[in-house]
Amino acid sequence: MPKNKGKGGKNRRRGKNENESEKRELIFKEDEQEYAQVTKMLGNGRLEAMCFDGVKRLCHIRGKLRKKVWINQGDIILIGLRDYQDSKADVILKYTPDEARNLKTYGEFPESVRINDTVTFVDDGFDEDIEFGDDFSSDEDAEVDAI
Repeated sequence: MPKNKGKGGKNRRRGKNENESEKRELIFKEDEQEYAQVTKMLGNGRLEAMCFDGVKRLCHIRGKLRKKVWINQGDIILIGLRDYQDSKADVILKYTPDEARNLKTYGEFPESVRINDTVTFVDDGFDEDIEFGDDFSSDEDAEVDAI
């Protein structure tokens, strides 16, 4: 029987975040790229993002980021635009909240962008008119306790 040479398989390496501690250089957009904020996660490596040029696009998470960089609703991402499909794009990079704040101070984002909050497109005051029917009388409670 062969002896195991290493100290474990991929499950041992799975918990390590080796690249998280190092600070990376801030990457700005180039031509054919745009900043966007994730509005909805669709599954299967796809998401819906509202780009800062005012267009809502269906974005595909590329293989280098899949299962390595977790993207959530409300995150700021850098996408690569397709010259043959304007409604679709590819996710190139996910910015950390610190990097997104730095980009906002450099004036790359509009002032209306909220970085730490998740995006909810429900109007304010939408659930104010909900009433719960908790109009019990104490006589009914006493009857229930007696049973």
